[in-house]
Amino acid sequence: MTPRRHALALAAALLLGTGGILAVILLAACSGAATTTLCGSQTLSVSGGAYTIMNNEWGSSAPECIATDGDADFTVANSSISKATNGGPGGYPFIYKGCHWGACTSNSGFPIQVSDIRVGTVTTSWSTTQPGGSNIYNVAYDIWFNQTPTTSGQPKGGELMIWLNHSGPLRPAGVQVASNVSIGGHSYHVWLRQWRWNTISYTMTTGTTSVSHLDLQPLVADAVSRGYIQNSWYLIGVEAGFELWHGGTGLATNSFSVNVAGGS
Repeated sequence: MTPRRHALALAAALLLGTGGILAVILLAACSGAATTTLCGSQTLSVSGGAYTIMNNEWGSSAPECIATDGDADFTVANSSISKATNGGPGGYPFIYKGCHWGACTSNSGFPIQVSDIRVGTVTTSWSTTQPGGSNIYNVAYDIWFNQTPTTSGQPKGGELMIWLNHSGPLRPAGVQVASNVSIGGHSYHVWLRQWRWNTISYTMTTGTTSVSHLDLQPLVADAVSRGYIQNSWYLIGVEAGFELWHGGTGLATNSFSVNVAGGS
């Protein structure tokens, strides 16, 4: 689980060589012939505005950037992030549909009140590439709930994470409250962290690189039944990406989609 993901883009300075030559890395999107590179916390609207990609390096100043061709996909082009695993990650490059701290994609179908989420209301597919080696990261959905339909800042409801997989010695924040729970055809361990908002993490007991037509209703219903999410709250956005503790170059979202019944 990571703290607030709405960092302003800043310029970072890197000292190179023994002569102390100063090279300024501007954290801005720079476009090539076929791809756009995003560094720092830069964002790009893709797929005609249906999705937004955000690099979101919020917990590190090491060089780290992602690249996208303008569709619902991106690759971690380079990452020198190196953080201790007993703390938060250096960043969370991700793609989303809905709203992220007041920045919303077009015609998303969100917000949806939790009490209105039925089977098939919100489904998602996600295909990834996951390098191994010494890289330390997770592959996780970050799904946000707010107590009101909109917010321009930190959602004041719950955060539901779905870990598809991880590399390295990682576990979700908080305490494990259930194990080997069958939900919607998948098996999960369930974790809870309670602080300014509830973070409920569902980690797949068998890691995977992709999911197809994953229905969020059973997971949301499980969180409601445990008292971690309220029926009066609103689902405002679905994010998917990689929390990076060490390295991560080569991680990729090959394709991503969120389908909302009655939405675009």
